[in-house]
Amino acid sequence: MRLKPRVIFTEAYGRYGVAAFNVFTAEQVRGVFAGASGVNVPVVIQVTPAARTYMGRELLQGIIAAAEEVYPQAAVAVHLDHGDTEHCLSAIESGFYDSVMIDASHEPYERNIALTKSIVDRAHESGIAVEAELGVLAGVEDDPLADAGEARHTDPAQAAEFVARTGCDSLAVAIGTSHGAYKFKGASALNLDVLSRIQGALPRFPLVLHGASGVPQDEIARINGAGGSLKTDSRGIAPVELQEAIRRGIVKVNIATDMRLLWTRVCREFFRDTPEMFDPAIPGRTYMQELEQLVRRKCRELIVEGA
Repeated sequence: MRLKPRVIFTEAYGRYGVAAFNVFTAEQVRGVFAGASGVNVPVVIQVTPAARTYMGRELLQGIIAAAEEVYPQAAVAVHLDHGDTEHCLSAIESGFYDSVMIDASHEPYERNIALTKSIVDRAHESGIAVEAELGVLAGVEDDPLADAGEARHTDPAQAAEFVARTGCDSLAVAIGTSHGAYKFKGASALNLDVLSRIQGALPRFPLVLHGASGVPQDEIARINGAGGSLKTDSRGIAPVELQEAIRRGIVKVNIATDMRLLWTRVCREFFRDTPEMFDPAIPGRTYMQELEQLVRRKCRELIVEGA
């Protein structure tokens, strides 16, 4: 069942975070839809330009459309994540997406406004919502992004002006997270003070948290125990931190790295434990089942206690 992002975010504000899962493969689509069918909150199905290139735009859309028929009880919105102007226009013209993200955060402020507004104007003509980004996250997702020295927090003083001038429907903010598996080291954490000031400037406006995976240390240990060599000196975002961020205006919570870590662990352990096997359906089935549980757990963790 499709829902409009504006409806989802209005209902969720201050009560729960809407988990947004990045999908690349049929196994990920099925796992997310199966998990979403077992909770009473909506989720966002996110597709990056890299995912559209990897699977093929039409094929990936077809897989998602088929999953909607198989899992009609799953309440979802379909979103283009981290698009540039070309990708956003392509997604809008396809008629398949409920929202698009124009990511011009790496551009100078005025250029970011101009590019964002151009996409907002075009998307709104088609009834499609637009997510924009102000501030720069460090880390790597599908393509190289900023390093730690280039990352910068969203300026609360600019946030309200940016939204007013662009007309965007939600705003991704940079408050200390990063893309990828290496997010926080030591005592580093979300900058909730910056987030509170952004919320004060944009009361009840939907804010988005990128780089919000938990990066479970037990998954890292199991991956390394099966032949991996991931670093062990960083952590993701704990559920208690996410709940506090939701209280301060975060509505959409992006999750990609945790899905990738799960896939890596399942595959590494499969090939370690059964080196004689070569059937992709065996680890694929395990991954879908475990991803279904991951989706349900994430959705539960984003419900604010006492709200």
